[in-house]
Amino acid sequence: MRFMLAVMMVLASFSSVAKPLSYYFEQDTQFDPTIPTPEEVLGYQVGEWHVRHDQLVRYMEVLADKSDRINFEIIGRTHEQRPLVMLTITAANQLPNIEQTRQAHLARLSNKSSKTKDQPAVVWMGYSVHGNESSGSNASLLVAYYLAAAQGAEIDQLLNNTVILLDPSLNPDGLARFANWANSNRGMNLSSDPKTREHVENWPSSRTNHYWFDLNRDWLLLQHPESRARIAKFHQWKPNILTDFHEMGPNSSYFFQPGIPSRKHPITPDENVTLTKAIANYHAKTLDENNALYFTEESFDDFYYGKGSTYPDVNGGVGILFEQASSRGHIQETINGPLSFAFTIKNQLLTSLSTFNAAIDNRQALLDYQAKFYNQANDLANDENYEGYVVEGASDNTRIKHFLELLKQHQINAYPLTKPLKANGKIFTTNSYFVPLAQPQYRLVKAIFSEQKNFADNTFYDVSGWTLAHAFNLPFTRAKSNWGLNIADAAWNNSLETSFSELKNGYAFAFAWDDYLAPKMLNSLLQQGIKARVALSSLTAKSTSGEVSFEPGSIIIPTGLQTNINWVAQLNKAQNEFGIAIKPITSGLTSKGADLGSRSMAVVSAPKVLLIGGQGASQYEVGEVWYYLDRFVGVAPTIVEMNRLGSLELSNYSHILLAHGNYSSLSDADKVAIKSWVRKGGVIWGHKGGAKFLADQQLLKASYLSRQDVASAFKTTGLSYGDKDHLAGRQRIAGAIFNTNIDLTHPLTFSLKRNTLPVFKNSTWLLEASDAPFVNVLTYTKTPLLAGFADAVNVEQVAGGAGLIAHSYGRGTVIGMTDDPVFRGYWYGTSRLLSNALFFGHTFRANGE
Repeated sequence: MRFMLAVMMVLASFSSVAKPLSYYFEQDTQFDPTIPTPEEVLGYQVGEWHVRHDQLVRYMEVLADKSDRINFEIIGRTHEQRPLVMLTITAANQLPNIEQTRQAHLARLSNKSSKTKDQPAVVWMGYSVHGNESSGSNASLLVAYYLAAAQGAEIDQLLNNTVILLDPSLNPDGLARFANWANSNRGMNLSSDPKTREHVENWPSSRTNHYWFDLNRDWLLLQHPESRARIAKFHQWKPNILTDFHEMGPNSSYFFQPGIPSRKHPITPDENVTLTKAIANYHAKTLDENNALYFTEESFDDFYYGKGSTYPDVNGGVGILFEQASSRGHIQETINGPLSFAFTIKNQLLTSLSTFNAAIDNRQALLDYQAKFYNQANDLANDENYEGYVVEGASDNTRIKHFLELLKQHQINAYPLTKPLKANGKIFTTNSYFVPLAQPQYRLVKAIFSEQKNFADNTFYDVSGWTLAHAFNLPFTRAKSNWGLNIADAAWNNSLETSFSELKNGYAFAFAWDDYLAPKMLNSLLQQGIKARVALSSLTAKSTSGEVSFEPGSIIIPTGLQTNINWVAQLNKAQNEFGIAIKPITSGLTSKGADLGSRSMAVVSAPKVLLIGGQGASQYEVGEVWYYLDRFVGVAPTIVEMNRLGSLELSNYSHILLAHGNYSSLSDADKVAIKSWVRKGGVIWGHKGGAKFLADQQLLKASYLSRQDVASAFKTTGLSYGDKDHLAGRQRIAGAIFNTNIDLTHPLTFSLKRNTLPVFKNSTWLLEASDAPFVNVLTYTKTPLLAGFADAVNVEQVAGGAGLIAHSYGRGTVIGMTDDPVFRGYWYGTSRLLSNALFFGHTFRANGE
């Protein structure tokens, strides 16, 4: 009897959040009984537990097996090897011919077909790009069930007039982490206290993917397999509508676009906004009928094209952002009363269904708009006063290849120059590329090369400048005419494989430091026990093919130092694996520069990196450092939370890295230990908040301007309360690109060729240039703003300041950088500063005082 009573109490508790299908769907909705409900496959009702990703995938597989309306496809895998799932859904009689439908849809966009009246609209439904915003993915269970099982005229009309691409989880790794967190911290009796553990995740949160990146910022940058797979599928279909389901703070309500009208990107056609507003009426109607609170045209924007709701806008579609107040668990007390997980799921379902209604009613307008968007591209390009962009190649083959690959993934063609071209006073050699405006992706070409600095509304939700060529540190300019422009007939395509001559025994071997993967190749060789040196100055050595010049930073591998009998075979394998030529040297006596036995040939060792994270550190920026080291340097850092630092023996590490964050919670004992470790020979790096910590601890001998110092330079007299937001927008730097002068003779800049280097800045914390000689490695130019918005007051304060300061501390080295060198994984130019610090941070001496 007691057992039965306990069971009844548990069931009663679960029923407070468990909701049957009748809660989610209108009472008169009819379903095919042969199609399993989510509960029949999962074993619980939607909203009762947070669905795990494996359960989500399994349910989609079952639906595809049972329904003749659905194709199930795995389009890729995450870093953690979870499948990225895509369902293609349409009427049963249309599904066998889905490839013909796709090709006909694309044909309209290249003037190959004028037929639109009988063609379906393509609707992409994307859920929960942030793992801990899971109401979207849980709602996708119900959306998929509805599309597979609903019966009647309404669903028939939908399926006959649309192709629906359903992505139930844009971030499987994050969703899996959060489901585990929320489920493992819920009890039989639910707690709605916002402070309970269920509602407050540990660091790092499951918002992010495996490397703690925000995947909703990666649609343009394509650093991660989730994004690359998604963009490939996107361009296979080019959807007319793409939905992006998110969550926001618990004390809000529900948001759907349009966002703030003045904050759309100027390249986005006004018709996009018109269609967005028309679609919004459908969401308002359904939420009105369900007495749900909502808002539009507040917060959020449509400016940065690297988000899910804006990438479609520059690709002929209409992106729609949805934001649901989050229960961040199963139920949470809010200013609007208890907010249940089931309620958040229902709102996401309702606006999914209203999106379908909008797609049916606006099908023709959506199709016509998209066809016009692409078919007018060449005419619009011809109206411009320039032909396109010329981008200088690089001796760094990997960097230019990754840049061109990125363009290719966005359907942008780049053509090699067949003859040198003089443009804007600069000679571009045949190692350069021309990106014409006159191609279907005309608008996206303009967007990724844009250096716009002034905007109608200078307040940004995200970044205001993202010029890709600047991020890759590739010089570029506009080509104003076709005169003298000679290009290959075919666009660049990465089809060439590099082969190298087999290396034999010799006096020594060497390779240049230019290639982006040179640090990774060096680390690989060092890990295999190969002994190496770095040339701190240029030299000319004798080789089997004559004299060969090597720039500072070149890696020298003397035969006399090696103890591994297979070391030459390892060199052969490395040059083919990494695509970097290794040159044989026949004598230690050089014709120019230091001989190979000189003391200027500094020892290089495999770095042992300690990366400090934990509460207070930015999970994004710690993740960016981890990602860069792991993917591009081949270094596995030891990542520890701040509160564990005292348990470590610091002498086990050669480098300590401090990404952006607040490190004030470190104990006094930890701070003393760090200083002692540096003094004994350690290399410590800090950027942004990490550099501030080093300066506060007087490890970094530098002064800085705090955000408050910078803000105080703005005049506030005479301002009214209504000016508050505008002033705040002026005072911040919302992700802009600045230019720096660099000391090309410094070991931290080895491989960089130009005396300027673009950096990404999204903070008003500023290092001041040091008066000490030899320590200012990067300084901002006199007119530093290259792209994006920064108020003139801020630009003036940045000008002449320090971008990177490096000096000795005892036998060790301290390096502080004002900005994030590995921002979102795509800043290929500045990231080399970090890898240089790992391998060469011990090779220079400079007094910081």
